[in-house]
Amino acid sequence: MLRSVGQRAVTESSGDPRVAELRAAVSRLRRQLAAHPGEFPDRAIAEDELAALAAMAAQGDPEPRRLRRSLLLVAGAIGSVSSLTVALAGVRGAVELFGEPPLPSG
Repeated sequence: MLRSVGQRAVTESSGDPRVAELRAAVSRLRRQLAAHPGEFPDRAIAEDELAALAAMAAQGDPEPRRLRRSLLLVAGAIGSVSSLTVALAGVRGAVELFGEPPLPSG
C-alpha cells in the first residue's frame, strides 16, 4: 500500500516493520484521543507526547529510551481513561518491539 508521508511516498512494507507498527499504533491512539469527548487535566501532555512518538517513527530509527519515556508520559497523562486502554496497549506493544534498554555500566 502506497501512502504519502510529508513530501515523500513510502510503502508500508519498506523499512523496519517495528517502525511501521509504531506508526500505526500511535496513529490509532491519536485518533481515539482526538475523538474522546471528555477533558482531563493532562490531555495536552498526552497529545504532545503522541506527536513526539509520531515524529520519532517518521524519522525511521527511534531511540528506545526516548520511546519509553514518551510512553510513560502518555500512560501517566491518559491515566484511567478506560476507552483508550486498548489503543494505549497497542502503543506499549509497539514500543516493546524495540527491545529492552541496556543495563547501566558501572
